Amino acid sequence: MCIGIPMQVMSVEPGFANVAGRSETRRVGTLLIDNVEPGQWLLVFLDDAREAITPERAAEVNATLDLLAVAIGQGASPAFPNDAGFVLPSEMNLSAVQRMTQSGSLKNLETT
Repeated sequence: MCIGIPMQVMSVEPGFANVAGRSETRRVGTLLIDNVEPGQWLLVFLDDAREAITPERAAEVNATLDLLAVAIGQGASPAFPNDAGFVLPSEMNLSAVQRMTQSGSLKNLETT
């Protein structure tokens, strides 16, 4: 599986764009994208733009990448705090997990 990084076009030259996103800048190939313009958002993988995306989609992908960074212990970006926005099952007591799963077979998991 590959993970694309949303990056915004800062400038364009034939076959390439200078882009910025997630605290870095890159020069990426744009042969797969038609009519690249400054301000446009691109989904970038391995220094090539793979898809033109909307600003809303870029924000969704960035939020997902922030959650992934928190999950693997790398923190989050300043724009997205270390909060998933909901209680994680690992923070729930047994009865809350049973209600969530509608199961009564989790008796060995009780820790709180």
